[in-house]
Amino acid sequence: MSTTMTAARMHHVGEPMVLEEVPLPEPGPADVRVAVRACNIVPNLANILENWTTWFPQNPLPALPAIFGLDPAGVIDAVGEDVHGFAVGDRVYVNPGRYCGGCKACRRGEHINCTSYAFAGYFGFTPTATQMLDRYPYGGLAEYMIAPQYALVKLPEALSFEHAARFGYLGTAYSALRKADVGTDTTVLINGISGTLGLGVALYALAMGATKILGTGRDRQLLERVQALAPERIATFSTKDGAIDEWVHREIPGGVDVHISALGPGAPHEPFTQGMKALRRGGKAVNIGATAGDVPIDVHHMMDQQQHLIGSVWFTAGEGEDMAAMAANGMVDLSVFENMNFPLAKVNDAIHGIENRHGGFSNYIIAPHLN
Repeated sequence: MSTTMTAARMHHVGEPMVLEEVPLPEPGPADVRVAVRACNIVPNLANILENWTTWFPQNPLPALPAIFGLDPAGVIDAVGEDVHGFAVGDRVYVNPGRYCGGCKACRRGEHINCTSYAFAGYFGFTPTATQMLDRYPYGGLAEYMIAPQYALVKLPEALSFEHAARFGYLGTAYSALRKADVGTDTTVLINGISGTLGLGVALYALAMGATKILGTGRDRQLLERVQALAPERIATFSTKDGAIDEWVHREIPGGVDVHISALGPGAPHEPFTQGMKALRRGGKAVNIGATAGDVPIDVHHMMDQQQHLIGSVWFTAGEGEDMAAMAANGMVDLSVFENMNFPLAKVNDAIHGIENRHGGFSNYIIAPHLN
């Protein structure tokens, strides 16, 4: 086997990635090496590459030159001597979340709250996250990568690598729904339902039995397509047509059980605040879209109405196993995604071409072994 591999690396912030030959990594005792078959290009990647050091200078990027790539899926081709439960040939998704294992949060089992939590191939969440980024410096935009066994999600044969590479945003959606206790008696409002994140919320809310899903967005054609997925359970509304909370209360007098905000940092604050007003007494709101800035919220009203506002980031490998099973047994239909495959040599085209995606239905994939 060759001692080198091809990888796309960024040498300077904001510059295009460059294809280079780099040493083939060797797994540590509790690690595996994965031959990457698909890596999702998330809509926010271009912003991270160009603006992260300005937006969040206290939180690190991987040391440059770096191999980025948040959502890889592929086949294990080497295992460390202490790996158990995984073997060469296993099909896996690699959760990019890395944690230290020794801080108070990790010792409580709250790994996403690790004081050094980082996304391999993306960025760190705290100033001390550098230690995790240095330990696992490989993202999915390379032919091979190293990952700890704790990050792996086994993939059934029925689940394609392309769909598994969408697990990052799907898992963010699924974890938020779990935190909000969505079940067979729940009504859900999803702001941004036609986007990459919001569509995943809709798919897993359907699978978890939500009785009624109300979704908002701007593009009426995309909203119609989302509603067509389950017209008896999904209703949609364009924010061009009025206030979200007024529409919700017309559809569901008293308000919804759950509000999921899937709108990104560039979105105005009105959809978020209107979503809060759309909650019933005792309702729960979960922010996963990263609405930015100081949002005015009537906390007295929240107190009187016993409402909850929850911030939720990412998902665990265990939740990933749930998601894979739900897709394999037909509870979730991931065939709605339109896979657009690019070879590694076209990585810069994919990163910037994603602006032309068909809402959340487009699934931009880098296939490092595709010629």
